[in-house]
Amino acid sequence: MTAEIAMSDYSNNPTRGGVEEIRFGNVGIFKTSVGEMDNNVYLLVDRRAPEKSLLIDAANDAEHLKALIAATGATVTTIVTTHSHGDHIVALPALLESTGARHLTSELDAVDIPVPADALYGDGGTIEFGAGIALRTFLLRGHTKGGLCLDLSAAEAGADSATSLADDSPSHHLFVGDSLFPGGVGGTNNDADFQRLLGDVVKRVFEVYPGDAVVHPGHGKDTTVGAERPHVDQWRERGW
Repeated sequence: MTAEIAMSDYSNNPTRGGVEEIRFGNVGIFKTSVGEMDNNVYLLVDRRAPEKSLLIDAANDAEHLKALIAATGATVTTIVTTHSHGDHIVALPALLESTGARHLTSELDAVDIPVPADALYGDGGTIEFGAGIALRTFLLRGHTKGGLCLDLSAAEAGADSATSLADDSPSHHLFVGDSLFPGGVGGTNNDADFQRLLGDVVKRVFEVYPGDAVVHPGHGKDTTVGAERPHVDQWRERGW
């Protein structure tokens, strides 16, 4: 192992270099924060097939991410980059080299990512990992040209699970990059981009997913659709 890993149960209180695990049916979601901008990285491991694991945003600290992969006993075969901003791809070349994984990203943002992709995704796609778990893909435009988001549903994570989903388990885990955070949408460069991003968040997240769906952003704490959806008019009025 190349670095020490501090593993703990989920508390929604990410600390740099720490790792928290969310147990979701067959899937372990390992969340860690890396780099000076405290970027979140998510490692998805299907316990039935850890040799086909998926990592979301190889943002920084390649040695820490390699150690995390080793500590979970996983083999990463897929790395997804949510969007083109440089703080989300610092460790990407090193991780692709060390894992031999395929690189997937947004069909809109790929042109601005200086690391080639093996496949591009947009709305309505599916990305598989583990023992055939399908992640639904959708795009949120405005923070960048189009951030790639992933939906891990309870139906997919709990299929044929030896460990039943808990009664209070959420219906979905959504990985949204920097497009949605607790308290508002991601940063935008102008009002047109803000309106586009807010519109996409409303139509593609708030009007699609139930309130218990967990939102995992690219930095900081997680939130839920139910916690954020009532504040859309406030966000629209303030303009950010």
